[in-house]
Amino acid sequence: MPGLKDVKDKISGVKKTAQITKAMNMVASAKLRGAQEKMERFRPYAGKFAEAMSDLSGGMESTDLPLMEVREVKSVEIVVVTSDRGLCGSFNANIIKEAEKLKRKYEAEGKQVSVVTVGKKGMQALKKTGTLRKSFNDIMGSFQMFNAREISQDITEAFLAGESDQVDIIYGKFISVGVQRPEVEELLPIKPVASEEDVPQETTGATGSYTYEPDPNEIMEVLLPLYLNVQIYHAMLEVGASEHAARMTAMDNATKACKDMITDLTQLYNKARQAAVTGELMDIVGGAEALK
Repeated sequence: MPGLKDVKDKISGVKKTAQITKAMNMVASAKLRGAQEKMERFRPYAGKFAEAMSDLSGGMESTDLPLMEVREVKSVEIVVVTSDRGLCGSFNANIIKEAEKLKRKYEAEGKQVSVVTVGKKGMQALKKTGTLRKSFNDIMGSFQMFNAREISQDITEAFLAGESDQVDIIYGKFISVGVQRPEVEELLPIKPVASEEDVPQETTGATGSYTYEPDPNEIMEVLLPLYLNVQIYHAMLEVGASEHAARMTAMDNATKACKDMITDLTQLYNKARQAAVTGELMDIVGGAEALK
């Protein structure tokens, strides 16, 4: 049985750890409120943007614009969005696992795979694969739209240069405070949505026709890069909120685990103290008996 001082030191150490995890839980909770509100405000904008793109692209040929060009897929680029910091449970690990699974799938099909990471955790895990083309680190703590624009320009240049024929993005989608799941979406090429003539009437409901000025192709030339910016920024917002939610849950579980350890160590301390007292009493009684 360990000595009283050793057990007491362990109890003191676990109590200090519990104070740290509780403080981190409170910080994550405060940051989550802001990140979740920002993400929820952006979701309708991203949805309406996607609707406008769907209406504009309906009936367009994929060869009309370079970013919509569908070609034989020989090389795929995967954009992996994670957090810069850890201590958020399995959140980053799940995204990285999904990215590695997708990478193995494409390689098994004979396609060349390159990876672009957004967030330090993704870079640290995937740089050893030898497929990392570029990484964007230390931006997830305070990212803005210009960060998404920089990432979008980089992957767009690679796509237009023929370095990649398809671009996928993987990020942690915020479902609820307790649930965050990896999400995979295809970024490039941007595929046109079927026109109304191709959609069964019963699924469309009320319909209307729109007149665009200038020509829809001219509008799409401007909107396509903006659409990519919106998609990447939305993924970063989802990861930002998911990170704080996962950290809050992880730190809450850690605090509870510390309390359980303190209870067990306190019982061990009481047993050790009782054993020490019993031993001292036996020494006293034995000494008294020896004097008789």
